[in-house]
Amino acid sequence: MVKDFKIMGVLNVTPDSFSDGGQFNQLDAALVQAEEMIAAGADIIDIGGESTRPGAALVSIDEELSRVIPVIKALRQAHPDLTISIDTSKAEVMDVAIHAGANFINDVNALEGHGDDDAIEVAVKHDVDVCLMHKKGLPENMQDNPEYDDVVQTVLDYFEQRVEACLSYGMDPDRIILDPGIGFGKTLEHNLQLLRNTATIKQMGFPVLIGVSRKSMFGDLLNRNVDERLPGSLAVAQFCYLQGADIFRVHDVQATHDVLTTSHHLIGMNNE
Repeated sequence: MVKDFKIMGVLNVTPDSFSDGGQFNQLDAALVQAEEMIAAGADIIDIGGESTRPGAALVSIDEELSRVIPVIKALRQAHPDLTISIDTSKAEVMDVAIHAGANFINDVNALEGHGDDDAIEVAVKHDVDVCLMHKKGLPENMQDNPEYDDVVQTVLDYFEQRVEACLSYGMDPDRIILDPGIGFGKTLEHNLQLLRNTATIKQMGFPVLIGVSRKSMFGDLLNRNVDERLPGSLAVAQFCYLQGADIFRVHDVQATHDVLTTSHHLIGMNNE
């Protein structure tokens, strides 16, 4: 039975990411971690050189490139057919990363760039898959009492606007993936409302990516430290998978793979 989900393994080559900052910001350590995730079932390796955690500082283009490009090049050489994602909001980084071997853009700014459409142009030029994420505010202020009249409708409206912008530049709609941006300018209740409505987001007609692995919502919900949040992360992954989510961005690849594979076979048995 062919699986109907993909797992995106998180590889932060940063000193300050919330869960694994500083663990993989040396090339050898990053490559070892990538190989372990691939062996555990990762379909995509998502490489980020700038933390987007609440309160994170901005990183220069040169610094971000110096972090991600050696990892992308080495990983592409070792795995010619692997999907390698560049986790960035900078058009210049996207362009250089794709030339180095990346073939997927994961952008928390949904290709909005810095008041221009350069990021969309890069994505269209290279014809790669793109993940458009919703967030409210900037990392330094996005968790300062975010408010919405209707968070689900706000996210749907935002996606409609960003998809229209991408299509207006000639992007292939089959390249577009949507991420509701759990934890990016949302309270715990906002996060829960969006997760409960995964199927509603999926009805827009695009694959849905869910990224909740080890996030602070589990600290709020369960009073668990970062290294104690796997059960909560797995519960959300299974819940969203059963609503039709397609891609799961996680730190714990093997555990997520096993939960979703088991769920997949149970669903298959029910449909026989």
